[in-house]
Amino acid sequence: MKVSEFKTAGKLITGLGAIKALADEMKRLGINNCAVITDKGVSSSGLLDQILTLISSKPLLIVDDVPPEPEVDVIERKLGLLREKQIDGIIALGGGSAIDSAKVLASTYDYTGPLLELFGENTLTQRNLPLIVIPTTAGTGSEVTNIAILSDPKAQMKKGIVSHCLLPDVAIVAPEMTKTCPPSITAASGIDAFVHALEAYISVNASPITDALAEKALKLIFSSLVHAYNNGENLSAREDMATGSLMAGLAFGNAGVGAVHALAYPLGGRFHLSHGMSNAVMLPHVLKVNAPFCQDKLYCVAKLLKVCERHHSKEEAVKLLLGAIEKLCRDVDIPASLTHFNISPTCVGELAEEASKVTRLLRNNPKQLSIEEIEDIYRLAF
Repeated sequence: MKVSEFKTAGKLITGLGAIKALADEMKRLGINNCAVITDKGVSSSGLLDQILTLISSKPLLIVDDVPPEPEVDVIERKLGLLREKQIDGIIALGGGSAIDSAKVLASTYDYTGPLLELFGENTLTQRNLPLIVIPTTAGTGSEVTNIAILSDPKAQMKKGIVSHCLLPDVAIVAPEMTKTCPPSITAASGIDAFVHALEAYISVNASPITDALAEKALKLIFSSLVHAYNNGENLSAREDMATGSLMAGLAFGNAGVGAVHALAYPLGGRFHLSHGMSNAVMLPHVLKVNAPFCQDKLYCVAKLLKVCERHHSKEEAVKLLLGAIEKLCRDVDIPASLTHFNISPTCVGELAEEASKVTRLLRNNPKQLSIEEIEDIYRLAF
């Protein structure tokens, strides 16, 4: 077993009713004059009001207009608002965009340089503002990772900031907070979580600890996503999805993700596809290329998800797994082709060039991909 480091939020509070711990955690962290970071969808769903009833002191600032896939300049403007109010803590309520935004805001509250300089690894070294995050989707795992994804409009690319400063002090994962999540977001974020677990499992940096987390996450998500999609009030399915997403976040936050994510980034930056949708469309095609280089791991997944029988060879089992994953995507109405999003195959060269620059992720992939191979994968997605 090689030496590895395990990173997560300072404290995890999970399960039905976990949200009731919010006031105590704010008190423990000395948060009295907080800012709440969320989005319009969460605000209009009633979840924001629910959170406000649990906070003893009225927040100094409520930012409820975080956009999907937020751009750097949007976050810089929000940062100015937070500094004007002189807050002493941040509560993030929402999906990946709201949580990632809050992570960056908390970590750069005392930072004086341009945010564009922070893309990359370990560019931030200190965070003084306490941060509590409450996910309202089961998908991104952002509540337990040291990564935040923002859009760089000039480069037309999603980029990551990676730093231990981005790890929240507390993550409260309460399944009931995902009940109002619309079916389309339930689907895209759910497949996103599945990709996190699967890419962590086949990552070159996987460990016995991340493998155990990824395996459980894959089982939970595979068996509960369709139920959560078809009936958002199904709390059992919602709880399994919340737990699966959390475990997938713990897995990929330490083992890393690979080529699926790397190829998804340009789709989000250039065509504004959501992160989950981009991953979902690229997943089967990247897996077909990766399969010969991680066959044993994928065979284990096929057995784990019970999509093959004892008499099947490894090659047959992997084919059945790929078919089962494609069926899962279709069952939650994820489009099978980039053509559905009015993306032209003429963009393949540009997409491949951008994806090939995401070396932070590509180096985790079981197969090292040339730019020509990346182009071929994109072509498969049309």
